[in-house]
Amino acid sequence: MTTVAAEVVAELAEYLESAELEARDVVKITDTYPDLDFEDAYDIQWEIRRRKLERGTRLAGLKAGLTSRAKMKQMGVETPIYGFLADYFERPEGGEIATADLIHPKVEAEIAVVTKRELRGPCHMGQALAAIDFVLPAVEIIDSRYENFRFDLVSVIADNASSSRFVLGGRMAELRDVDLPTLGVVMEKNGEVVQLGAGAAVLNHPVSSVVLLANMLAERDAVIPAGTLILTGGITAAVAVAAGDAINVRYQGLGNVTMRFV
Repeated sequence: MTTVAAEVVAELAEYLESAELEARDVVKITDTYPDLDFEDAYDIQWEIRRRKLERGTRLAGLKAGLTSRAKMKQMGVETPIYGFLADYFERPEGGEIATADLIHPKVEAEIAVVTKRELRGPCHMGQALAAIDFVLPAVEIIDSRYENFRFDLVSVIADNASSSRFVLGGRMAELRDVDLPTLGVVMEKNGEVVQLGAGAAVLNHPVSSVVLLANMLAERDAVIPAGTLILTGGITAAVAVAAGDAINVRYQGLGNVTMRFV
């Protein structure tokens, strides 16, 4: 049962999407509406998604958030969440990312998967593994729209799980050719190692977050369509970046993902 009126959902969706598009930070929504719950938050997120699609933006994929112990600890939460990826979020591997379009960006290393068949929850690990076409390395640039990166779980869900940009790179691989839990990742910022991790940081296996995503979507009678790109969640804690920073992330057996912030 939703606790707020449709007009409030629409108002908050416009408030948060405008902050994203105009790259300006805002007060977290629970300061104004302290009684918002998780369902309200996802209503707002889905309304932001609807607004974008109505304007001609295409959906580029889905993402799971707060799936690593490092990330949960960093954000002080215990519950994974999800969001969507718009087509204009993607940036080319080795390219430049304009910091003027962002508020306070942070980068995290992830494993991405692409599905080859529809995945409908409730589902189990075997079904999710069978639905995956291939895996590839990714870097997500998160960018909360809230002042001082200060938020609670309801506020961040409504803010599309801090989604802003992502870069795919390296090489894709068949699922059977990589051991995702032990796959090692090294993140370098300006030539210095700043984070180390392995795939098991994401719920012990990155595909576990695909299961979780399908099951959460099922609560809204939604599915993961065939051909969907999914960012499975941060393997590392998020690292702040600014203009002039160069990021290089090395993935064991899957090459590198690089980018420059300008």
